[in-house]
Parts: sequence; structure tokens; C-alpha cells
Amino acid sequence: MQNQKKNLWLFRESRKATIREHFLLLVFVIAGLISIIRLANWWFKKDHIASLPLFILLSLIFWYGIVRIIFIWINYLNFKKPDKVEAEVGLRVAIFTTSSPGEPLSMFAKTLEACSKINYPHTTYLLDDTQDPKFKELASQHGAVWLELVGLPGAKAGKVNKALSLTKEDYVLILDPDHIPFPEFLEEVLGFFKDEKVGFVQVSQAYYNQYRSFTARGAAEQTYAFYGPTQMGLHGKNCAVAIGANCTFRRKALNSIGGHGIGLAEDLITAIRIHAAGWKSIYHPVIVSRGLVPEDFGSFCKQQLKWARGVHEVLFTEYPLLFKKLSFWQRLSYLTIGTYYLVGATTFLYLLIPFLYFWFDVLPANMPFTEFLYYGFPVLAVAIFVYLYVQIWMCHKEVESGFHWRGMVLKFCSWPVFLLGFLLSLVDADVPYIPTAKQAVIGKITPFSKPIIIQIILFLITLAVVIYSRRFIVPEATLVMTSERVWGMIAFSSISVILAFGGIYAVIESRNLKEEDPWEKVKINQINKIS
Repeated sequence: MQNQKKNLWLFRESRKATIREHFLLLVFVIAGLISIIRLANWWFKKDHIASLPLFILLSLIFWYGIVRIIFIWINYLNFKKPDKVEAEVGLRVAIFTTSSPGEPLSMFAKTLEACSKINYPHTTYLLDDTQDPKFKELASQHGAVWLELVGLPGAKAGKVNKALSLTKEDYVLILDPDHIPFPEFLEEVLGFFKDEKVGFVQVSQAYYNQYRSFTARGAAEQTYAFYGPTQMGLHGKNCAVAIGANCTFRRKALNSIGGHGIGLAEDLITAIRIHAAGWKSIYHPVIVSRGLVPEDFGSFCKQQLKWARGVHEVLFTEYPLLFKKLSFWQRLSYLTIGTYYLVGATTFLYLLIPFLYFWFDVLPANMPFTEFLYYGFPVLAVAIFVYLYVQIWMCHKEVESGFHWRGMVLKFCSWPVFLLGFLLSLVDADVPYIPTAKQAVIGKITPFSKPIIIQIILFLITLAVVIYSRRFIVPEATLVMTSERVWGMIAFSSISVILAFGGIYAVIESRNLKEEDPWEKVKINQINKIS
């Protein structure tokens, strides 16, 4: 029974929420809003201001995070699961999967074999630019149509658009090559297209290599809430977004926007354009395929840099152009998604505050740390409780539920990457589209680890100076007056340092990972079989 609950290769789906569960969630959200109002009433006091410019800056970054929490709660209240619709017989369906130079052939053997076993009649296309004849042979072996698409601009999206011009099917599933689909995949999504206004159907994204490393587990943990209650809330207001994998499009919808969007966040570009064109989106919370997450810290950071740069591109370019064509909820959701990676800038500013105080005696606010805990803890408690409560709607809660602390560690340690992506977007710098590594890159220390190493060193030096000066230099009267402030700052800094050490662990582990091709262990004939 336990193996059945943990089995990654069984069909999974989220369940619907009861009226009672919706009501309880509303009660929790109201309690959270009351605690936020209480915190705001304490925060914005005149005697808390030490430096007005810095206090304003601190307030902006702090309340940016609080407002995002409020938006998340409101989104949860829009939670909705669509009723499955049986697929019509005889629809013309294509599956597009792309290959790029350097990607392992053996991985495609599993993906194409799984595509050949999908129940609903379809045609699988391998969009290939490897110039390796073995890929053509492999496609033929599994009944797929091989299309050689070399030298096209636009990376993956460019190949998809060229393939659209060469094919005629009415519905197109875009499947990343590292994802292994289940036999019932198309049967789960095609029925929704009976509604002529539906432009795309997105299903959950799940993984089968998250147990390979700390990084892999953390990367997967960062997605669980999004592919569960978050996307279900977005679906409730016709705001569900397309993801790079596992999304099935109506060809007419893609044609109406000039084809698949091209960019580092091509899925988000495509989604916002389809919504702006008046099409509906469906999020069907089922697991009907499993793919890969990055296994080493360096590959994870490269993926995050690409996404951070791409999402900001959508925020600064697509969002203003399409703003008037979006509904109120779509505007709000794309704004929230588009500003997610600003956490890199806000985290950097948070990290600066203690160092500004210890090294330059500059303080943005006169807030007793104990009072901050008194007013802030209820907000944190409700936020954690709501986060755990909505996990009852995850697709595979036996695996996906929990505090997701590894994901939190990786998110914190990625702040330099997020910040870099934001800065690159401000100057409109190009970042090459590099497919996420399908195998762990081992034996190297990634340069993305340098900022968190510097942070730890600066903290340890600062801590040593503070202890020495308070032991031998600072007068006793000053010690008493500044004790709460100094040790409050140390405690504040220590939290980030603990998270940084978690990142260092991920870096060291990544260097020493054993080589493995996780797809080699997957037995296609055992998918959806009880074990």
C-alpha cells in the first residue's frame, strides 16, 4: 500500500474542494488579513523612522512581499477544478517534441516509446536539429515522423512554428523531450476542446528524478504549490498559464497570435497572447507525464537565469502592449507572475541592511526586534498554515506535501541569479536559449556559488568584529542601550546565513554526484501498473 502511494508512475489527480473546505480557507484568509492590518498599523509609525529614504525603501521591499502573499491568498479563494470531458473520436492530434545538439539519445528512446503507447490516435513528430542520423532512425523505430529543422531562429519555439507550417493536425501537444507521457494523456485533455473558445489545456508538471540530489528535490519542491492550488486558482478566473511542457494547443489559437511565442519564456509569451486574443485556458490538475528537474546547483541556476530574464521580458514588453485586451484577473495574475523574480533585488537589499548598520552605523528604522516578532509572527503563522492547508489539493500529496524547506533554501540562494536576470532585462541584454541540462554536471564548482560564499565570509568577519568590539571597546552604558538592536540584527542575518550554508551543501553535493541516466530505470510498460 505504501509503495502504491509513493509510486511515481501511477495516474494522479487533484480532488475538488468541498464547500466546508472553501469556507475554512476563507476564514484563514480573513484571519491573515486582520493580522496584516495589525502589522501595518504598527509598522507605519512616525517614531519608527530612522532615515526617511531608507525607511521608504525598506517598506517597499517588505510590503512587496506582504502584498504578494495577499494576492496568493486571493488566488486560492478562486480555486476551481474542471470536470473532465470525454474526448471526441477522430480528432486530428500531433505531438511535438524537440531535440537539440548534446541531448542524450537514450532519453529520446524512452520519450518516443512512451508517445507510441499513448492510447488516443495521434502523430508524433520529432523536431530535430542535431544532424545526427541516429535520431532519425530512433524516430522511425517508434513510429514518429522525423522533421529535420536546422538553423532556425527562435530555438524551441522556432522549431515548433516551422513544424506548424508543415503539419495539419488541429490540436498540438508540446512535450519536452525529458517528459515521459502516460498512455491516457490525450484522453485527459482533448475533451475540453469541445468548448470552441478553449485555446489551450495545461496539465500538471511532475518529476521522476527529484530524489537524485538536494538540488533536484528543492527544484521540484518549488513547483508543487504552483502546479497544484496556484494554477487551480488561476484556472478559476481564466488565468491559467501555459508551461513549456505538457500543454496542448488548439491550432486555431496559435494561428490567431501568429504562432508560438519566441523568447526565453516562450510559454508565458504564448499564454498571455492567447488570453489577449480572447481564448479560454483550462488547467486540468492531473499527472499524466513525468519529467526531469536539474540535478546540480549550476544547472539549476542557469535555468533560473533564463526564466528570470524571460519573465521580465514578458513584464516589460508583452504586458504593456496587451494590457487593455486582458481581463482584470488576467492583468493581476500576469503582473504577479511577472514580478516574481524581483525577489532577487529585494533579498539583496535585505542582506545589505545589517551590514549598513554594523559597518556604517546606518539604520533605516527604529523598530525593536521583539516588537517586530510580536506583530509579525501572526502573519507568518497564518501564511504557513494556509500554505500547508491548500496542499490537500495537490495531485500527489503523499510525495508533494510538506514544508518544502529545500525549495526555500534554493530560492534564497538564487537571489544573485534573479537579480542578474532583472538587471539584464533593464538593459535589454541577450541571454542565449540553452536547454536545461538533462544530466547532472559534476566535478565542477559553479560560479553561481560565489555570491553566497562571499555573503557567509562577510557575516563571519562582521560577527567577529561585533563580538570583539563589544567585549573590549564599547562602553558598558552603550552595550546596554544597543544590546537588543545589535543582537536582533545578528539574529536577522543568521537566518540568511543558515540558508546560505544550505546552498553550499547543494554545491558540494552537486560536485560529487554519481553519474546516472535516470530514464534508464523507467519501464514504459509498467506505467500505471500497481506495484
